[in-house]
Amino acid sequence: MCLAIPTRLIEIRPGAQALVELGGIRKEISIALMPEAVVGDYVIVHVGHAIGLIDPDEAERTLRLFGELASQEAH
Repeated sequence: MCLAIPTRLIEIRPGAQALVELGGIRKEISIALMPEAVVGDYVIVHVGHAIGLIDPDEAERTLRLFGELASQEAH
């Protein structure tokens, strides 16, 4: 099973690269498939590539659900 995760784009870098942040973790990804993405956008990331934009409210809801699932698994 593959999982694509919404992350917030925090920096555009040269060569169609960008920096995203999720839960305090920062990772460099490719935005070659989403050249219209700008800092502050939420992008769907799959295997190190931004594959789509997501509405900020929907991204927050999705991330909140992931957090709830993770806390349930810890118990």
